[in-house]
Amino acid sequence: MGELALGDGIGGITHRTVAVNGIRLHIAEKGTGPAVLLLHGFPELWYSWRHQISYLSSRGYRAVAPDLRGFGDSDAPLPHDCYTMLHVVGDIVALIQFLGEEKVFVVGHDWGAIVAWNLCMFRPDLVRSVVALSVAFMPRNPLRKPLDTLRLVYGDDYYVCAFQEKERAEGEFAQIDLKLLMKKFLTYHDPKPVIVPRGKGFSTPPEKEIVLPAWLSEEDVEYFANKFRCTGFTGGVNYYRALDLNWELTAAWTGAQIKVPAKFIVGDEDLTYHFPGAKEYIHHGGFRKDVPLLQDVVVIEGAGHFINQEKAMEIAEHIYEFISNI
Repeated sequence: MGELALGDGIGGITHRTVAVNGIRLHIAEKGTGPAVLLLHGFPELWYSWRHQISYLSSRGYRAVAPDLRGFGDSDAPLPHDCYTMLHVVGDIVALIQFLGEEKVFVVGHDWGAIVAWNLCMFRPDLVRSVVALSVAFMPRNPLRKPLDTLRLVYGDDYYVCAFQEKERAEGEFAQIDLKLLMKKFLTYHDPKPVIVPRGKGFSTPPEKEIVLPAWLSEEDVEYFANKFRCTGFTGGVNYYRALDLNWELTAAWTGAQIKVPAKFIVGDEDLTYHFPGAKEYIHHGGFRKDVPLLQDVVVIEGAGHFINQEKAMEIAEHIYEFISNI
């Protein structure tokens, strides 16, 4: 599988803002045919799927990539309790209905993968299949809240825990050039957990100049930076702040299985793949027990977290190969 040329996938993409679930959601779309929803993660936008939109639309699919609530040109309610999975999946259900689709293929990366898994859990009747990147399905632990688990494993300086405090998230982000911050995020390629000691966190300048990889251009970074310069990061960080609230609200789905055809793709240098117990869960039966229609697990050697951008063509081909056989 080859690499996609830089800049491919922008031409012909149309943009509009639609009213769904009480908010305005910006969507980028291209093509006609069966609909494929592409859901991004943090700190990203629809733009993370620019290459896959072009690829899928050229092969007979309607590719639709929203800015999730809190990101880009979509509305960003201020309270963190507006970012539960019930809210975000509600947005996606309303979007599917707005598009006039009975069922969709759904693809998600990072937080987008979590939204995709929850869409499959809440409304499997709307999903033809799911392709999840980076984040496997995470069954609810009825004995302990997510933040308690993360603090137990990594401590208070783990980035998800640090994100609970504005001064350690938005406050830190405001102290560093936004383009440099986006470079730090998007070029992160280390399987070790992200630990941000208080006072030495995200605003700390890199030890050496960041050289962009071939898959990420200065123009790409500028696009992300310009959007976050307008919106700030509170909307995106609120997904992390709603973790424990999600746990409380989804008690009724404890033990629920994902019963739609599924494919999972992760880079072997992705920090999510190295979370304690992740590899055992993914490869030794736990994942398949919770997702009985799991058809394929792909581990891409040398790939990091932002795999849909780093391995753009490879991911596009994996998606197409899977959905075209459903």
